[in-house]
Amino acid sequence: MLDKEQIAAASRLLVQHWRDGTKLDSLERHLRPQSRVDGYAIQAALETQSLGNLFGWKIAATSEAGQKHINVAGPLAGRIMSDTLIADGGTASMKGNEMRVGEPEFAFRMGRDLPPRATPYSVDDVLAAVDTLHPAIEIPDSRFADFVGAGEAQLIADNACAHQFVLGSPTTANWRAMDLVEERPQITLRGKNYTGHGRNVLGDPRAALAWLANELRGLGITLRAGEVVTTGTCHPPLPIQAGDHFAADFGVLGKVSAGFV
Repeated sequence: MLDKEQIAAASRLLVQHWRDGTKLDSLERHLRPQSRVDGYAIQAALETQSLGNLFGWKIAATSEAGQKHINVAGPLAGRIMSDTLIADGGTASMKGNEMRVGEPEFAFRMGRDLPPRATPYSVDDVLAAVDTLHPAIEIPDSRFADFVGAGEAQLIADNACAHQFVLGSPTTANWRAMDLVEERPQITLRGKNYTGHGRNVLGDPRAALAWLANELRGLGITLRAGEVVTTGTCHPPLPIQAGDHFAADFGVLGKVSAGFV
Protein backbone atom coordinates (compact mmCIF):
# COMPACT_ATOMS: atom_id res chain seq x y z
CA MET A 1 0.00 0.00 0.00
CA LEU A 2 1.30 3.46 -0.89
CA ASP A 3 2.13 5.95 1.86
CA LYS A 4 1.04 9.60 1.93
CA GLU A 5 4.23 10.84 0.27
CA GLN A 6 3.95 8.34 -2.58
CA ILE A 7 0.27 9.18 -3.09
CA ALA A 8 1.04 12.90 -3.22
CA ALA A 9 3.95 12.39 -5.61
CA ALA A 10 1.91 10.20 -7.96
CA SER A 11 -0.95 12.71 -8.04
CA ARG A 12 1.43 15.63 -8.72
CA LEU A 13 2.95 13.73 -11.65
CA LEU A 14 -0.45 12.96 -13.17
CA VAL A 15 -1.68 16.53 -12.69
CA GLN A 16 1.43 17.89 -14.39
CA HIS A 17 0.91 15.62 -17.41
CA TRP A 18 -2.74 16.69 -17.63
CA ARG A 19 -1.78 20.37 -17.54
CA ASP A 20 1.01 19.91 -20.08
CA GLY A 21 -1.13 17.72 -22.36
CA THR A 22 1.57 15.04 -22.31
CA LYS A 23 1.53 11.28 -21.78
CA LEU A 24 3.45 8.79 -19.68
CA ASP A 25 3.95 5.06 -20.15
CA SER A 26 3.16 4.25 -16.52
CA LEU A 27 3.80 5.57 -13.06
CA GLU A 28 7.22 4.69 -11.68
CA ARG A 29 7.21 1.41 -9.81
CA HIS A 30 7.48 2.99 -6.35
CA LEU A 31 4.52 5.31 -7.15
CA ARG A 32 2.36 2.80 -8.98
CA PRO A 33 -0.92 1.86 -7.25
CA GLN A 34 -1.24 -1.86 -6.60
CA SER A 35 -4.93 -1.85 -5.69
CA ARG A 36 -8.16 0.04 -6.25
CA VAL A 37 -7.72 1.58 -2.79
CA ASP A 38 -4.33 3.00 -3.81
CA GLY A 39 -5.82 4.23 -7.07
CA TYR A 40 -8.65 6.05 -5.34
CA ALA A 41 -6.23 7.61 -2.84
CA ILE A 42 -4.21 9.12 -5.70
CA GLN A 43 -7.42 10.25 -7.39
CA ALA A 44 -8.57 12.00 -4.20
CA ALA A 45 -5.27 13.87 -4.11
CA LEU A 46 -5.89 15.02 -7.71
CA GLU A 47 -9.02 16.80 -6.52
CA THR A 48 -7.02 18.96 -4.10
CA GLN A 49 -4.82 20.16 -6.99
CA SER A 50 -7.62 20.88 -9.44
CA LEU A 51 -8.32 24.38 -10.69
CA GLY A 52 -12.04 23.67 -10.26
CA ASN A 53 -14.42 22.30 -7.65
CA LEU A 54 -16.01 18.87 -7.44
CA PHE A 55 -19.02 18.93 -9.78
CA GLY A 56 -19.91 15.26 -9.60
CA TRP A 57 -18.88 11.74 -10.54
CA LYS A 58 -18.48 9.60 -13.62
CA ILE A 59 -18.54 5.86 -14.04
CA ALA A 60 -16.16 4.34 -16.55
CA ALA A 61 -16.67 0.92 -18.11
CA THR A 62 -20.34 0.29 -17.32
CA SER A 63 -20.80 -1.46 -20.67
CA GLU A 64 -19.01 -4.42 -22.19
CA ALA A 65 -17.79 -2.16 -24.99
CA GLY A 66 -16.47 0.36 -22.47
CA GLN A 67 -14.70 -2.36 -20.51
CA LYS A 68 -13.03 -3.63 -23.67
CA HIS A 69 -12.09 -0.06 -24.63
CA ILE A 70 -9.86 0.32 -21.54
CA ASN A 71 -9.33 -3.40 -20.80
CA VAL A 72 -10.90 -3.66 -17.35
CA ALA A 73 -13.30 -6.21 -15.88
CA GLY A 74 -15.79 -3.81 -14.29
CA PRO A 75 -16.75 -0.22 -13.50
CA LEU A 76 -14.46 2.51 -12.14
CA ALA A 77 -15.48 5.77 -10.47
CA GLY A 78 -13.94 9.15 -11.27
CA ARG A 79 -14.41 12.78 -10.29
CA ILE A 80 -15.91 15.42 -12.60
CA MET A 81 -14.32 18.78 -11.84
CA SER A 82 -16.03 22.06 -12.67
CA ASP A 83 -13.17 23.28 -14.86
CA THR A 84 -13.73 20.37 -17.28
CA LEU A 85 -17.33 21.27 -18.14
CA ILE A 86 -18.34 22.19 -21.68
CA ALA A 87 -21.65 24.05 -22.11
CA ASP A 88 -24.44 22.20 -23.91
CA GLY A 89 -24.04 23.13 -27.59
CA GLY A 90 -20.54 24.45 -26.87
CA THR A 91 -17.17 23.53 -28.30
CA ALA A 92 -14.54 21.22 -26.81
CA SER A 93 -10.86 21.41 -27.66
CA MET A 94 -9.22 18.25 -28.99
CA LYS A 95 -5.78 19.46 -27.90
CA GLY A 96 -3.97 16.74 -25.98
CA ASN A 97 -6.89 14.32 -26.37
CA GLU A 98 -5.58 10.99 -27.62
CA MET A 99 -8.56 8.77 -26.76
CA ARG A 100 -10.78 10.91 -29.04
CA VAL A 101 -14.20 9.39 -28.42
CA GLY A 102 -17.60 10.72 -27.39
CA GLU A 103 -20.10 8.88 -25.22
CA PRO A 104 -23.88 9.54 -24.82
CA GLU A 105 -24.91 9.08 -21.20
CA PHE A 106 -27.75 9.32 -18.67
CA ALA A 107 -26.80 11.70 -15.83
CA PHE A 108 -28.54 12.20 -12.49
CA ARG A 109 -28.32 15.22 -10.18
CA MET A 110 -28.70 14.34 -6.54
CA GLY A 111 -31.34 16.04 -4.41
CA ARG A 112 -30.02 14.93 -1.02
CA ASP A 113 -26.90 13.41 0.52
CA LEU A 114 -26.16 9.69 0.58
CA PRO A 115 -23.57 9.33 3.36
CA PRO A 116 -21.50 6.20 4.09
CA ARG A 117 -23.37 3.57 6.08
CA ALA A 118 -22.94 -0.06 7.07
CA THR A 119 -25.48 -1.52 4.63
CA PRO A 120 -25.48 -1.08 0.83
CA TYR A 121 -27.88 1.33 -0.81
CA SER A 122 -30.58 -0.26 -2.96
CA VAL A 123 -31.58 1.16 -6.33
CA ASP A 124 -34.78 2.47 -4.74
CA ASP A 125 -32.80 4.12 -1.93
CA VAL A 126 -30.64 5.96 -4.42
CA LEU A 127 -33.45 6.96 -6.77
CA ALA A 128 -35.33 8.46 -3.85
CA ALA A 129 -32.35 10.81 -3.36
CA VAL A 130 -32.26 11.96 -7.01
CA ASP A 131 -33.51 15.40 -8.03
CA THR A 132 -33.26 15.49 -11.85
CA LEU A 133 -32.30 13.40 -14.87
CA HIS A 134 -30.24 14.89 -17.74
CA PRO A 135 -28.92 13.79 -21.14
CA ALA A 136 -25.14 14.12 -21.23
CA ILE A 137 -22.00 13.55 -23.27
CA GLU A 138 -18.72 12.43 -21.81
CA ILE A 139 -15.41 12.99 -23.60
CA PRO A 140 -12.90 10.74 -21.81
CA ASP A 141 -9.12 10.60 -22.07
CA SER A 142 -6.13 9.25 -20.16
CA ARG A 143 -2.63 10.40 -19.40
CA PHE A 144 -1.33 6.90 -20.10
CA ALA A 145 -0.05 6.40 -23.63
CA ASP A 146 -1.17 2.76 -23.42
CA PHE A 147 -4.41 3.17 -21.51
CA VAL A 148 -5.49 -0.31 -22.64
CA GLY A 149 -2.56 -1.83 -20.76
CA ALA A 150 -2.46 0.53 -17.77
CA GLY A 151 -4.71 -1.61 -15.57
CA GLU A 152 -7.61 -0.61 -13.36
CA ALA A 153 -5.57 0.70 -10.41
CA GLN A 154 -3.62 3.16 -12.57
CA LEU A 155 -6.75 4.16 -14.51
CA ILE A 156 -8.56 4.90 -11.24
CA ALA A 157 -5.56 6.99 -10.18
CA ASP A 158 -5.88 8.80 -13.53
CA ASN A 159 -9.42 9.79 -12.50
CA ALA A 160 -11.05 6.90 -14.37
CA CYS A 161 -10.29 8.67 -17.67
CA ALA A 162 -12.41 11.74 -16.80
CA HIS A 163 -11.59 14.57 -19.20
CA GLN A 164 -14.49 16.75 -20.44
CA PHE A 165 -18.21 16.62 -19.78
CA VAL A 166 -21.35 18.15 -21.33
CA LEU A 167 -24.54 18.26 -19.25
CA GLY A 168 -27.86 18.80 -20.96
CA SER A 169 -30.89 20.49 -19.42
CA PRO A 170 -32.91 18.54 -16.85
CA THR A 171 -35.71 16.59 -18.48
CA THR A 172 -39.27 17.72 -17.93
CA ALA A 173 -40.58 14.23 -18.70
CA ASN A 174 -41.74 11.89 -15.94
CA TRP A 175 -38.60 9.79 -16.17
CA ARG A 176 -39.36 7.90 -12.95
CA ALA A 177 -42.31 6.24 -14.71
CA MET A 178 -40.16 5.23 -17.71
CA ASP A 179 -38.13 2.08 -18.32
CA LEU A 180 -34.68 3.58 -18.88
CA VAL A 181 -33.39 0.11 -19.80
CA GLU A 182 -35.26 0.33 -23.09
CA GLU A 183 -34.51 3.97 -23.90
CA ARG A 184 -32.66 4.23 -27.22
CA PRO A 185 -30.92 7.60 -27.66
CA GLN A 186 -30.20 8.60 -31.26
CA ILE A 187 -26.70 9.92 -31.90
CA THR A 188 -25.80 11.95 -34.98
CA LEU A 189 -22.13 12.27 -35.85
CA ARG A 190 -20.45 13.13 -39.15
CA GLY A 191 -23.65 12.58 -41.11
CA LYS A 192 -24.26 9.11 -39.66
CA ASN A 193 -26.85 7.96 -37.16
CA TYR A 194 -26.29 5.58 -34.26
CA THR A 195 -28.65 4.11 -31.69
CA GLY A 196 -27.73 3.70 -28.04
CA HIS A 197 -29.51 1.48 -25.55
CA GLY A 198 -30.15 2.00 -21.85
CA ARG A 199 -29.42 -1.65 -21.10
CA ASN A 200 -25.79 -1.11 -22.14
CA VAL A 201 -25.27 0.83 -18.90
CA LEU A 202 -24.69 -1.99 -16.39
CA GLY A 203 -28.01 -3.41 -17.55
CA ASP A 204 -29.85 -0.31 -16.27
CA PRO A 205 -28.63 3.31 -15.77
CA ARG A 206 -30.38 3.30 -12.38
CA ALA A 207 -28.37 0.27 -11.30
CA ALA A 208 -25.20 2.07 -12.39
CA LEU A 209 -26.15 5.04 -10.23
CA ALA A 210 -26.62 2.72 -7.24
CA TRP A 211 -23.23 1.13 -7.99
CA LEU A 212 -21.59 4.57 -7.77
CA ALA A 213 -23.31 5.39 -4.49
CA ASN A 214 -22.08 2.13 -3.01
CA GLU A 215 -18.56 2.50 -4.42
CA LEU A 216 -18.33 5.86 -2.64
CA ARG A 217 -19.91 4.34 0.49
CA GLY A 218 -17.08 1.79 0.57
CA LEU A 219 -14.55 4.60 0.30
CA GLY A 220 -16.15 6.57 3.13
CA ILE A 221 -17.30 9.34 0.76
CA THR A 222 -20.69 11.06 0.83
CA LEU A 223 -22.50 11.46 -2.48
CA ARG A 224 -23.78 14.98 -1.93
CA ALA A 225 -26.89 16.87 -2.93
CA GLY A 226 -26.25 18.92 -6.06
CA GLU A 227 -23.59 16.56 -7.40
CA VAL A 228 -24.12 15.03 -10.83
CA VAL A 229 -23.47 11.37 -11.60
CA THR A 230 -23.03 10.37 -15.23
CA THR A 231 -23.59 6.66 -15.53
CA GLY A 232 -21.53 5.52 -18.51
CA THR A 233 -22.01 5.27 -22.23
CA CYS A 234 -25.15 3.72 -23.70
CA HIS A 235 -23.39 3.20 -27.05
CA PRO A 236 -19.87 1.91 -27.82
CA PRO A 237 -17.47 4.89 -27.70
CA LEU A 238 -17.72 6.83 -30.98
CA PRO A 239 -14.55 8.22 -32.61
CA ILE A 240 -14.48 12.03 -32.83
CA GLN A 241 -12.18 14.51 -34.54
CA ALA A 242 -11.80 18.25 -34.93
CA GLY A 243 -14.67 19.71 -36.92
CA ASP A 244 -17.20 17.14 -35.70
CA HIS A 245 -20.55 17.90 -34.12
CA PHE A 246 -21.83 15.22 -31.72
CA ALA A 247 -25.59 15.36 -31.05
CA ALA A 248 -27.49 12.95 -28.80
CA ASP A 249 -31.29 12.92 -28.90
CA PHE A 250 -32.80 11.16 -25.88
CA GLY A 251 -36.38 11.63 -27.15
CA VAL A 252 -38.72 12.99 -24.49
CA LEU A 253 -35.77 13.09 -22.07
CA GLY A 254 -34.10 15.86 -24.08
CA LYS A 255 -31.14 16.57 -26.31
CA VAL A 256 -27.47 17.45 -25.78
CA SER A 257 -24.67 18.31 -28.20
CA ALA A 258 -21.09 19.51 -28.54
CA GLY A 259 -18.68 20.50 -31.29
CA PHE A 260 -14.94 19.81 -31.46
CA VAL A 261 -11.98 21.93 -32.62
